[in-house]
Amino acid sequence: MRSVRIEQARGDMVDTELVGLIGKNNPDDEMYDVIIIGGGPAGTSAAIYAARSDLKTLVLDKGLSAGALGMTSKIANYPGVPEVISGADLIQRMRSQAESFGALFVQDKVLGTSLRGEVKEVYGGKGTYHTRALIIATGSMGRTSTVSGEEQLVGRGVSYCATCDGAFFRDQDVAVAGNNDEAVEETLFLTRFARRVHLLVPTSDLKVSSELAELVSQHPNVEIHSGTRLRAVLGQQKVEGVRVLTRDGEEQVIPVSGVFIFLQGGKPITDFLADQIPGVEDGCLEVDEVMQTGIPGVFAIGDLLCNHLKQAVISAAEGAIAAMALQRYLSGRDRLRPDWS
Repeated sequence: MRSVRIEQARGDMVDTELVGLIGKNNPDDEMYDVIIIGGGPAGTSAAIYAARSDLKTLVLDKGLSAGALGMTSKIANYPGVPEVISGADLIQRMRSQAESFGALFVQDKVLGTSLRGEVKEVYGGKGTYHTRALIIATGSMGRTSTVSGEEQLVGRGVSYCATCDGAFFRDQDVAVAGNNDEAVEETLFLTRFARRVHLLVPTSDLKVSSELAELVSQHPNVEIHSGTRLRAVLGQQKVEGVRVLTRDGEEQVIPVSGVFIFLQGGKPITDFLADQIPGVEDGCLEVDEVMQTGIPGVFAIGDLLCNHLKQAVISAAEGAIAAMALQRYLSGRDRLRPDWS
């Protein structure tokens, strides 16, 4: 088994074997022309342009509701879509179009990357992916703070990837904190191992599709705590419980052996890069006029750019620019060629 050094979502570096997945259960040993990390309007538009150009295209994403647009209930100003539509439905339409051109979408959490070589490697919870070029479109919903006890107990019961660490909690009680597709999918995954999964939902209802909501609410091993916020992770040498604030304003302690955190904030999500790409103020990435970073063949688009206007149509345009520039990079051309098709 291969061990890699990755940066977890809190920002600390840890040595991890990814629970036997890397180099053992690789999802695909094929080489991709482009991997796109993030399946929002920026990443999905890039996938449409890349796949339509016959580039072998893989999109790694955490779920429809993991990004800002996917959580939006009403969209009424996207060009060509006159009816009011939810953000998740708009993204699904875009994904279907990308898939019709041959793009492959895989739900996985990216934990680390190796970008300096001619072949780029992306380390996910389900395995290692290889590509000739990379587009980063992870948005800016990363967490800006941690809860009490979280940092001290990372690797000792605190995790950010159920796919990676779920098997360690067989026949034990665990908690999941979050309210998006990723949190619910990981909750359902944990039911394969854990005796009971406490899903801590900070809002009064789940912000996921009706299908996912029904699956998790009807699962006999899941207890949903609506309107409940994670306040602290408890334990000395390992996780022993979580302290939560309920909808009634009362604090409670739930005994668990592990806690999986999928909360969101307003910070650019770049932790998996481990400082390989020069950043600018507030953690945003710096790119040139065609969205390429300081590393050749690595592009960045969407809300993780500091000068980005946070509108879906702007993100989509940046995805198109990056995909066209990426075609130029892979073919060795020096200039973008106008393409009106």
